[in-house]
Amino acid sequence: MKKVLKITAFLLFLIISYLVILNQFPKDAGRFPFLVILFLSDYYLWKSFTQWLKNKRFFFRSIITLLYWLPLLLLAVLTGVRIASFELIANESIIILLQGFIFSVYISKLIPVIFLLFADLLKFIRFLIRKIHNLRHSEFEKRKGHPITRSKFLQQIGLAGGGLLFSGLLVGMLRWVHDFKVHHHRLKLSHLPKSFSGLRIVQISDLHLGSWTSADELENAVTTINNLRPDLIFFTGDLVNYKTDEAFRYENILSGLNANYGVFTILGNHDYGDYSHWPSAQAKENNMTDLFEFYRRIGWKLLKNNNAIIEHIDGKIAIIGVENWGDFARFPQYGNIEKAKKNTESADIKILLSHDPSHWEKIISIHHPDIDLTFSGHTHGFQFGVELKHFKWSPAQYAYKYWAGLYENMNIVTNKQYLYVNRGIGTIGYPGRVGILPEITCFELYP
Repeated sequence: MKKVLKITAFLLFLIISYLVILNQFPKDAGRFPFLVILFLSDYYLWKSFTQWLKNKRFFFRSIITLLYWLPLLLLAVLTGVRIASFELIANESIIILLQGFIFSVYISKLIPVIFLLFADLLKFIRFLIRKIHNLRHSEFEKRKGHPITRSKFLQQIGLAGGGLLFSGLLVGMLRWVHDFKVHHHRLKLSHLPKSFSGLRIVQISDLHLGSWTSADELENAVTTINNLRPDLIFFTGDLVNYKTDEAFRYENILSGLNANYGVFTILGNHDYGDYSHWPSAQAKENNMTDLFEFYRRIGWKLLKNNNAIIEHIDGKIAIIGVENWGDFARFPQYGNIEKAKKNTESADIKILLSHDPSHWEKIISIHHPDIDLTFSGHTHGFQFGVELKHFKWSPAQYAYKYWAGLYENMNIVTNKQYLYVNRGIGTIGYPGRVGILPEITCFELYP
């Protein structure tokens, strides 16, 4: 009976949790199955700890229990705070670091869970072998002759691996999160007008200002960008996490970006306010109006399915900006490339700003071969991975074909068509970087 009540209570908890997420954070509802799996994995790992704890003193058991479930308790509190729009802690940096701590703990727990699953599978196989050969457990262990069982060894390896990952994630939050890396690229475009030879473009993407804990680090980024002496600066979307007011405290810093032809920006999926619960449609619309006004105040040119022309005596460059277009269902498809390209027919070079690289994969590279160069972001390189001279890996590659760096496509119009996916300069979810550093990209174009 107790077991039935526990299962019923758990199922009821899942239903209520899902309804809350669906109502308060509709865009995150698709992640609910993953959260359930994460919780079940956490409970599965805890059950292995209870075997070790059962003979310990009560005080020791209580401390370990509290520490183990503390991340879940913190997650519940922070979720409640977000739903209630209640200012629990005046310093937003503490909230961001707490979120990073919770994320790091749960991701790190997955390592021992995986090894524990293997260990339990091994135990099950050994159980079947004993049954088949009609051996007692002690006899079986004697015949094996190992001082430590394979299952126990796997458990210990899993705990060690989880600890190492947790340590790395903490370092990623405290050290590598603002360790800006400047990527330099020289790109040849055969029909670039000679007067534009050496044109210097700096791209940044995915600022996610709601995740920054230090204005000083953002000032350092702006200084680094300005020292590159850009002719053009492109920002390819996701200024904020949830609401425009996250950007207000950084207004003076961002207005300090300088480029000969100006700063051009587009909208990313996070800029529309879709990840927040709004009291009314008007409130959400006002949030967008605030964003447009913010860009006007800092002097950035927002392109919303339109373009700007830079003209010299021997030719023109069209800078085309589309609204967000994502191939995944949870991302909006507001981008209208046909509308954005209007009146650019006479341009010698067409440069597109499109937040999500899946837009280039599914639409641009197939139907718009006249687009010479596309700048995107969105993937963040998953903020986690390995990048060596001849080897590059990140979980991002399992979701996106084009996830970081420069890609090219052959076509019948311009011979080569390029896409660059910026790794992002900010963070979302996990406020850190491990292996995939925050990026500032500098392009020099030549005919």
